[in-house]
Amino acid sequence: MTTTPSRHPATPDRPLTRVLVANRGEIARRVLRTCHHLGLTTVAVYADPDASAAHVREAGAAVRLPGDAPADTYLRGDLVIAAARAAGADAVHPGYGFLSENAAFARAVRDAGLIWIGPDPEAIEAMASKTRAKRLMADAGVPLLGPLDPGAVTEADLPVLVKAAAGGGGRGMRVVDALDELPAALEAAAAEALSAFGDGEVLVEPYLPSGRHVEVQILGDRHGTVLALGTRDCSLQRRHQKVIEEAPAPGLADALRARLHEAATAAARAIGYTGAGTVEFLVADGQAYFLEMNTRLQVEHPVTEAVHGVDLVALQLAVAEGQALPAAPPPAHGHAVEARLYAEDPAAGWAPQTGTVHRLDVPGADRAHLPGREPAPLRLDAGYEAGDTVGVHYDAMLAKVIAWGPTRAAAVRRLAGALARARLHGPATNRDLLVRSLEHPDFRTLAGLDTAFYTRHLGTLTRAADDGRHAAVAAALADAAQAAAGSRLAAGAWRNLRSEDPVRRYRADDGTEYEIRYRPGRHHWTLPEAGDPRVVSVTPDGVVLADGAEAGGVERRYAVSRAGGRVHVDGPHGGRSLTPVPRHPDTAPRQAPGSLLAPMPGTVVRVADGLAEGGAVTEGQPLVWLEAMKMEHRILAPASGILTALHARPGHQVEVGALLAVVQEEPA
Repeated sequence: MTTTPSRHPATPDRPLTRVLVANRGEIARRVLRTCHHLGLTTVAVYADPDASAAHVREAGAAVRLPGDAPADTYLRGDLVIAAARAAGADAVHPGYGFLSENAAFARAVRDAGLIWIGPDPEAIEAMASKTRAKRLMADAGVPLLGPLDPGAVTEADLPVLVKAAAGGGGRGMRVVDALDELPAALEAAAAEALSAFGDGEVLVEPYLPSGRHVEVQILGDRHGTVLALGTRDCSLQRRHQKVIEEAPAPGLADALRARLHEAATAAARAIGYTGAGTVEFLVADGQAYFLEMNTRLQVEHPVTEAVHGVDLVALQLAVAEGQALPAAPPPAHGHAVEARLYAEDPAAGWAPQTGTVHRLDVPGADRAHLPGREPAPLRLDAGYEAGDTVGVHYDAMLAKVIAWGPTRAAAVRRLAGALARARLHGPATNRDLLVRSLEHPDFRTLAGLDTAFYTRHLGTLTRAADDGRHAAVAAALADAAQAAAGSRLAAGAWRNLRSEDPVRRYRADDGTEYEIRYRPGRHHWTLPEAGDPRVVSVTPDGVVLADGAEAGGVERRYAVSRAGGRVHVDGPHGGRSLTPVPRHPDTAPRQAPGSLLAPMPGTVVRVADGLAEGGAVTEGQPLVWLEAMKMEHRILAPASGILTALHARPGHQVEVGALLAVVQEEPA
């Protein structure tokens, strides 16, 4: 713990009474939970797609922000402030993302006579640009990777990282391994940064592919106290966005941990920081280098809450009211690990998924856990509930699952087991990837805990499910039992006029198709295919299968349900969602060869410069950029040839499977 003389204006002369949460999803619900516990009344804001969202249902009042896109709703500071005034709120909590690190918005909130639950606008401005932040940190003696002059980068400097000077969340970032790729990376990163943050400034710095992402939780008050609440490791990332986080960061030498705390508090002191914030570092070869400071609450804050027994949102509120922090941080106890559950397909380039959430259940998880007390062994912070719809406008994160244990091994085991048993029906998720990541020896032993983890292991972590056929067998038998029950009710008796074995076909999310033959019976069902399991019991909502043809094999239970036109099978190796395949082939016309289809619903944000029908394209050339759920995806030419059709236009909303362009391949 360190202190610095107060540099802040007078503390508020009134306590908080009604808080508007300027956000959505799980973080809005998280803030609402603490506010309600403290007796504060609450106000939500919502865009049109969120009219019936969970955070709206749970707030004391809600105000509509007309429109769909974030730029028209949650990023409109003027509308948010007007909503606060209309609802009689006296304070605004920004959550994370959206306007949480917007100094102009923070200043406007204060100018409107409202209490801003966050750091001073001047502190946000100081860290808003990574370029300015690094200069400030260098002056404060914080170690960092020196920026490179983009025009003077040489082969000896590679690899390098091109990154947006503003914003975060992995937007506007490109790793460059070859010198001739740098100009295109600079252009693409600048364009994405301008679109995402309204600031196209980018910087170039050395890239350490095997470094660890370690961060320090900071808390400051208006009485001169700055606390460092331990470390977190957030090295497992995809597209520079975090996937699995834990506290404390494991395997750090005591001296290095102390240097991280000192550097983080020095960074906070340099800008007179108040409230909750995070200082992020890259750790490599025993050295720590400053990356950036996030002047807000982090997505991964629950692991710090679990280990230190604090409620970070409650502390944010207390600081905003002018209260003093304790003189020293509470000690750490045990270990906590968090996994971000995304609606996405990791095997398809992390493509985001949309659709209705039919079920989101993590057995044993506490959905209403209030931090600051005994840590919950298993906690679920969810942005969605059954019946909610995952759309294209917002981040694809469904929920965070947090496990605490007395040791790292215990916490990791608890989290992996909980995710494996989860019932997730709806859009495809990264659940299997999370379980396999947590069980991977490189993660469990720390041998390969670094930011290149998924670069090395993605192929094996996204392999086809081992029990895919067993899940299809369970689906076929349960569906057949349901049909038979309906037939018996209609006919009044069991009739078996089979002339050949019935067949049912299913398609898994990864495209694998299964054909299941079975022989129904009044008391016993069998599977004629060699290698298929033995059927122990069958009902319309559950099937028990056993290894081997004879009794005595290991029995495995599969729960079967149906929603959204699919069959959901939950078994010992996790869940599988299967789509029944019609017996008769689809006779609809197919797209012409070379057709480029939208892999997900989204917005066309860019078309390659000079791209026009009749023009030549080369294999692998980026043609169209799609944005969906805060992620940008490039559509590449499948072969060299002539662009014979171009339907994509910047600003157009497209559905999955929409025809974007057609490339006629050049003859060999």
